[in-house]
Parts: sequence; structure tokens; C-alpha cells
Amino acid sequence: MNEAAERLAEVQGHIADAAKRAQREAREICLIAVSKTHDASAIRPLIAAGQRHFGENRVQEAAAKWPELRAETPGIVLHLIGQLQSNKAEEAVALFDAIHSVDRSSLVQALAKACAKAGRQPQLFVQVNIGDEEQKGGCATRDLPALLAEAADAGLTIDGLMAIPPADIEPAPFFALLDELAERHGLPLRSMGMSGDYETAVMLGATHVRVGTALFGLRG
Repeated sequence: MNEAAERLAEVQGHIADAAKRAQREAREICLIAVSKTHDASAIRPLIAAGQRHFGENRVQEAAAKWPELRAETPGIVLHLIGQLQSNKAEEAVALFDAIHSVDRSSLVQALAKACAKAGRQPQLFVQVNIGDEEQKGGCATRDLPALLAEAADAGLTIDGLMAIPPADIEPAPFFALLDELAERHGLPLRSMGMSGDYETAVMLGATHVRVGTALFGLRG
């Protein structure tokens, strides 16, 4: 329990320091604890330490563990940060408070239908393939205006952009580009930065950082 609290305090401290250097307020940044592949016993100590925002990669995994955890602790906010299949849109809308991986027309249409049916809409981020990587999900930067327009036409509110920069390359230019794209399209939120680079992301405009290893430790 104490170890989880120490890790959480350390990450929060780094976020606060980075925010201060960027002349921002630490409260502007939402820390998402990436709990994918971790079971309830690993998650509970972080909840006990005060963490409330958690990120999952898969709908099925989240559905298996979070209803019980949420019943134990009100106020949990659940973020889907992994790729979403269109046929899982209805389940995702019911389970998650935010979806960070809207990246294609078929998913926009599936989410619009699911949101209309559920009478609720999670917070939505368009995932941008910021490094133009063939193997990575996300909307190409050149296709972003059209996808945002389609989402608006479908009745969806897009609140921000999300990106994962290419590995092993200095991430700052990619964070700066995502910030610029969000600004250009009038979107207030930027989901960017993970365990190895979240401080850089905070300095370059991140409103949401997705941190796993620094909070949960290395997987065995």
C-alpha cells in the first residue's frame, strides 16, 4: 500500500514540476494510471492512495475487472486507450467515461449509433498517427479535418487528440505537433505522454498523461 502511494506521489511531483516550468497549473493535467494487464489486487493499492483515473487497452479485460472495483469505490473514471473494434463500440460506450482511440470513419459511425442508443457519450479523443507509422493505429494527419467533420456530422463531440510518438525518437517534436493540431481545430484536450516522457508532454501542452510502469512497476 505504501509503495503504491510513494509511486503515485513521485509521479504527481514530476507532473507538478513540469507544469511549473511550463507556467501551467498541475491541476490542469489528468494522470491516467494505465492498469491494462494488472489485476484487481495490483490496482486496489493505487485506488487506496487516491488515484481515480485508470486506462485500459481492451474492452473485455476492463469489463471483467472494473465493475467490482467501481462498486467498491465510487468516482472511478475509466479511459479506453487501446484500439477499439467497431463491433465493440456499444460495450465501450456503456463501460468507459473516455475513449482515446477514435481513428476511422467506421468507428465514428459505430460510436454515433452506440451513443444515441445509450443516451450518453463518453469524452472522445481522435487518435492521430503522429509519426506516420504503418504499423500503428491512428488517423493520418492529412485525414484529421475530414474525420473531425464526419464526427460532427454524426452528432459526436470530439474533445481532444491523442498520440503515441514513434519509439526511440525524441518525442518533443511530435508532442508539439499534436498540440498545434489540437489548437488549429479548436480542441481543448491533448492526451499524450507515457512513463518515459510524460514530463516532456506536460511541458508541451498535455492535458492527459497515460502512465503505467512508473505507477505499477515493471511487469514480471
